[in-house]
Amino acid sequence: MFPMFFSHKEVPYYAGNPHPLQFNSVEFRDGQQSLFATRMTTDEMIPLLEEMDEVGFATMEMWGGATFDVCIRYLQEDPWERLRIFKQHVKKTPLKMVLRAQNLVGYQAYPDDVVEEFVARAADNGIDIFLTFDALGDLRNCETAFDAIKKAGKIIEGSLQYNISPFNTIESYVQNAKDQVSMGASAIHVEDMAGLMTPKAAYDLIRALKKELTVPIHLHAHCVGGLADMAYWEAIQAGVDGLDVCVSSMAFSSAHPPIESYIAALRGTPRDPKIGLGQFDAINKKFLAVRQNHADMATKLVGVDVGCLNHQIPGGMLSNLESQLKTMNMSDRLPKVLKEVIQVRADMGYPPLATPSSQICGAQATVNVLTGKRYGMISKEMTNYCRGLYGMPPGKIDAELSKLALKGKEPDFSRPGSRIAPGLEKARTAAGELARTREDVLTYALFPEIAVPFLKKKYKG
Repeated sequence: MFPMFFSHKEVPYYAGNPHPLQFNSVEFRDGQQSLFATRMTTDEMIPLLEEMDEVGFATMEMWGGATFDVCIRYLQEDPWERLRIFKQHVKKTPLKMVLRAQNLVGYQAYPDDVVEEFVARAADNGIDIFLTFDALGDLRNCETAFDAIKKAGKIIEGSLQYNISPFNTIESYVQNAKDQVSMGASAIHVEDMAGLMTPKAAYDLIRALKKELTVPIHLHAHCVGGLADMAYWEAIQAGVDGLDVCVSSMAFSSAHPPIESYIAALRGTPRDPKIGLGQFDAINKKFLAVRQNHADMATKLVGVDVGCLNHQIPGGMLSNLESQLKTMNMSDRLPKVLKEVIQVRADMGYPPLATPSSQICGAQATVNVLTGKRYGMISKEMTNYCRGLYGMPPGKIDAELSKLALKGKEPDFSRPGSRIAPGLEKARTAAGELARTREDVLTYALFPEIAVPFLKKKYKG
């Protein structure tokens, strides 16, 4: 006999939401980030854009996250130009970016004036929806970004970072979502970045959010643990408004469920999106060719890894961690690193492993394993985390870790942005003639070390 959460006898089938299900395309952002470390180039994307625009996606997530960093660090591309190119080719589908709130597209808190300028320029260059989150769930870090998005006249999609910890309950998630709506969010995005959500957990959480909120609720999950398809189906029953998906050739593994399956499954129901399946043949062939181009960077995950329920490493980080260990000829250390992540995350106060807390945790776990001594070396980022420069952790930081990181100094958990001096004019002065546009100044402000060689090459000749 199936468990009760599959039958939903308490409500008629699909009664949670009578409207057609919507889909958010994530191939150009989180899909490629999860499968081959975000190495897809703009030139590889262009031949797909107009076809993807015709599919019938509600939104297209194509910017932010790791894409900005990878563009200038590895691809020698201007991420701002990529955004403008998308806007030229994608005429029907609103463009969405992932914004790390006060951390923008970087790995630290930036000054408020840099946050304001970044949002303004992203909006002017083509972003319609800002999917905004704070890795620790500290909404003080979202205040400046939310205000800037409203000023730009664009849409705020708030985000809940789903994770399993002693500090996360349905009640806490619902309250956090309510707070974001009161701050200006027009939708709430549930981000299961590590593929942890069981079918029952998906149903219960989405049902609770739908009962308490009137804004659309979207769900994002990765296939790492083999649970995402079932979680999505239960979310549909609970009334979820939209799902993050990839086309099938970019789906599964550490990426996301395929859109085609849900189109077929919902046909003839009240939630039928009425999207044709025939158009995906040509699209999938093109994406498969792109994946072959980046086979050297591909994740080694085959099948599923239910171990993600323990280490909770996000799908988007897994391929990067594999790539980094491979570069050091230490791929065999991955299982030990993942095991060490469990302890480090607990010592950090159980933060959701979203960027940048995932990088801080993963990097420290890697150093612990490679040196053979836990916290024998502590990264600058971990020190700043313990100082409070990323915000308030969900739980208390381990006393020994805090002692080793702070070396007698006291932490300060006031809003990080309020402790940082304005930085935009400073960046403009420091960049000098290298920065010829407002966007160049921001690139320098975010990543000064790699912006210098990038901007020199960009304007060479």
